[in-house]
Formats: sequence, C-alpha cells, structure tokens
Amino acid sequence: MSARSGRPDWEATMRVSAGGTTVAVLDGDGHTPDEVERHLAETGAVVVRSTGFTDIPGFHERVERFSAPLIGSYRGGNTPRTPVGGAVFTSTEYPARYPISLHNELSYAGTWPDRLYFGCLVAARTGGATPLCDGRALLEHLPDPVRERFTSRGVTYHQNLHSGHGLGRSWQDTFETADRGEVEEFLAGAGAEHSWTRSGGLRVTHRRPATREHARGHEVWFNQADQWHPSNLPGEGAADLLDLVDDPADLPHWVTYGDGAPIPGSDLDAVRAAADRNRVVVPWRPGDLVVVDNMAVLHGREAYTGPRRVVVAMGRAGHSTAV
Repeated sequence: MSARSGRPDWEATMRVSAGGTTVAVLDGDGHTPDEVERHLAETGAVVVRSTGFTDIPGFHERVERFSAPLIGSYRGGNTPRTPVGGAVFTSTEYPARYPISLHNELSYAGTWPDRLYFGCLVAARTGGATPLCDGRALLEHLPDPVRERFTSRGVTYHQNLHSGHGLGRSWQDTFETADRGEVEEFLAGAGAEHSWTRSGGLRVTHRRPATREHARGHEVWFNQADQWHPSNLPGEGAADLLDLVDDPADLPHWVTYGDGAPIPGSDLDAVRAAADRNRVVVPWRPGDLVVVDNMAVLHGREAYTGPRRVVVAMGRAGHSTAV
C-alpha cells in the first residue's frame, strides 16, 4: 500500500494494491467526475470516501454527474435485483453468510455496462466488502494450459428458466415480461439461442468469448464461468443441487466450454486461485462510492454479519454481440 497526503486533486490519492490489482482511494467529495475517470483509466477501480450521500436519491444524484448514461433495466440478468428508483438497484440479493465470487457484470450477455457505481448506505458489522480484481492480472496469472483452453474455446452459458414453479428464476422475472414475443426479440438481439419447453419453460444458450480486448488495447479476462458452475456453491451445495436433477443441463444455470465440453473443476480452481492472488479489499464506510470499469476489473462480495445496504447503478451499455 502507498499513500500521498495533501488536498484532494489528481496528485493526492492513496493506492491499495495486491498482485496486479491497484485501486485508487480518494478522500472526500471534492473530486470531480473527470478526475475520478482519470484515476479509473490508470487503475480500473476508484473508491471515493465520504461523498456525503445518505439515501438513494443522494446516491443517484452523485452518479448522474458522470458522463455514462445510466441503464434503467436489468432485463436478462441472471441474479435477483430490485429496482429502488432512478436507475438504482439493490446489489445482488444473496444470503449474507455466503460470499459472491469475483466476476464481470453481465459478461454472459450481448451487452454489458461499461461502468458500475456502488454506493454504501449502511456498512455491515463484519465483512461485506466488495473485493476487486484486475482482469488482465487474473489472465496473466493463469497456468498456460488453462489460459489456452479458455481463450481458444470460449464459454457457453446455459439457462433453464421455469415458467413460474421450479428451481431458480422464471423467464418472466428474468426478462421482465410475460410476452414470449418480447423475450424472443430480446434474445435475438443478444445473439442467444433459445427453445421453449413443453412445460412452458425456456432454455437459453449464450456462446461468448472468455476474454475481450479492452479499449486500452490489452486482453482481459471477461466471463463468469466459475460463478455459473455448481462448484462455486459453498459446502455441500453443489452435490445437493446436482442430486435434484438427472442432468446438469436441467440446473437453473450451467456452464461449459464453448465447444460444449465440460469445464474441469481443476480449471475453475485455477481461475479462483488467480483471482484470489490479485484480490484487493477496501472496507466500506457509509457514504462511500466505488466506481468500477466493468471490463477491466472484476467485483464480488464478502460474507457479512449485521445489516448492510449497498446499492448499484450501471452506466453506458452499447456493445455488439459479436464473439
């Protein structure tokens, strides 16, 4: 860790590093969006301490100062979120006792946000931080054979969405509509394949690259393979879940290599080890704002105790579905 003292300007910031990840930490609300973006171009993630917001309207007003237009819908997202007003959402609604693994938001989708804005309204009593990891560093720290398998084969995400009763989410909740035509139009625009089941459910297949070229010209890890795999579940969760189905393809979500071959658990263990090697944790304080370049940096969530309220807004989506 290194720190510089002085008034809040471009030269006055703390840098927190682990492995190949560096996060800029700025104190106070005197930093302009342009200044935050300059830091973001260097590090991929910026923490702005004590920005002064205490509620959702205050957070929304703060993030609207940035140039990235905010995204008002989480349609197609694989995890539960609740809109809380003004293009602001709850962070992923997942039991507090479990961590959420490091990932790039909506990397399985046809479009994804360039910017993530996290705001802390209530900090947890213990844990609850939002870990960060540089995607370029993760990719570089993978064993060569694992990196080659992911980069050459890509990743295929499989969703099995019920029509109202079953494991996981329904297709109506996922796509925010009960109109099949709207869903089919959305999936066609996302470059995804789909089929309707006899029970009224929906199977969706997304074939995506495992890496992408960042706007700055370097290759980054950009997928959620480990998060979509049962081995990501804590304890005996994977075995318990697999006991409920005859075929892994019947799970609410499932992942393979792009050619359909299973991804060995050892490959995913290597991904998690590389992520942990480059993982930076900056504990939350109420009023903190974290800005993340979603293509450059992965984020997650620590398990926690006590009340915690962290909200998120997402900015600027305009990517093609090309693989």
